[in-house]
Amino acid sequence: MARKRRPLIPEAREALDSLKADVMKQKGYEVSKNNPDQVKYEVAADMQIPLSRGNNGNLTSHQAGKIGGQIGGNMVKEMVRLAQERMRNQSAD
Repeated sequence: MARKRRPLIPEAREALDSLKADVMKQKGYEVSKNNPDQVKYEVAADMQIPLSRGNNGNLTSHQAGKIGGQIGGNMVKEMVRLAQERMRNQSAD
């Protein structure tokens, strides 16, 4: 059963999806702005992890973590980069 994590602030969902799409496009993946969650299948294929639509009870937590970490880790790196850039710009003002 697919589980969609809910952001703490529901209004942030659209911005987070957009960030995911932008970050993963920069990494060379084909990403749909309308459904950025689909990029996980491309990431899994690149890592040779057998992720399929539907039940993935056969995956180990290590395999699932590698897929999610590739996506989420890159999103976090981009958020940190954006925050650092914003702080530099504020200190320059």
